[in-house]
Amino acid sequence: MKADVIEKLGGSTIQHGKYNDRIYLMKLAPRDASTAPKELVAMARDEGYSKVFAKVPAVARPPFAEAGYDIEARVPGFYKGKMAALFLSRFLVKHRRRSTSRERNARVMAACEVKTSDETHLPLPEGYVCKQCRETDVESIAALYREVFPTYPFPIHDPDYIRETMHTHVIYFGIWHDNRLVALSSAEMDQPAQNVEMTDFATRPEHRGMGFATLLLGRMEKAMARRKMATAYTIARSRSFGMNVTFARMGYRMGGRLLNNTNIGGGFEDMNVWHKPLI
Repeated sequence: MKADVIEKLGGSTIQHGKYNDRIYLMKLAPRDASTAPKELVAMARDEGYSKVFAKVPAVARPPFAEAGYDIEARVPGFYKGKMAALFLSRFLVKHRRRSTSRERNARVMAACEVKTSDETHLPLPEGYVCKQCRETDVESIAALYREVFPTYPFPIHDPDYIRETMHTHVIYFGIWHDNRLVALSSAEMDQPAQNVEMTDFATRPEHRGMGFATLLLGRMEKAMARRKMATAYTIARSRSFGMNVTFARMGYRMGGRLLNNTNIGGGFEDMNVWHKPLI
């Protein structure tokens, strides 16, 4: 199935398609605040999508509330460290609202509550190198993502997509062993709003259990603080013990859960939103 497309609706940026069976309002243009909520629902009905997901400034909540959107998550200081972002959803079919992993979600969050802060400064094992990725690494990046993620909400399996994002707003960080890329993450920056999504963590199976996600996250935080990113956040698979515990251990706070939000790893999954101030 083709990846969802990113395009403009009025002055706003959306992603939509059958892959995630949704419309995602990625960036709301202020001029669209009063009209976008209903236009998105109308478009979703026309296309047969089962969910509309919107990331908007808290000040834009009223017209979305009037159009039947619910708040699923909140990130304080998302816009320049001052205004919060709301992650809003409007479900068009009942089954999309029902979580299929409630028990697993609860076990993951219980594990997050007993996190240990003394494990946040893990040393890089001998023989491994951690550094920022370069354009010459795009083929290796795409290959690693293809190996780890059967499906993904964005076309990270495509080297051209990796190259394009690297030129615009994403910095990729990797860990190498014997000149082979074995672990990876990315920092997706919204520079005007001074926020960054810490995302796309992947480690080859034979190199797991060494704390590479924690190490990469620490490196990214330092790099993003130097770039004056005020707030870091992530949207993590709710059933993943490793990723959720990593963010909890590193001082991130839970902002909410997005139900059946993302086609990742072969099916729709709930996603947890974590956030942390960097400066």
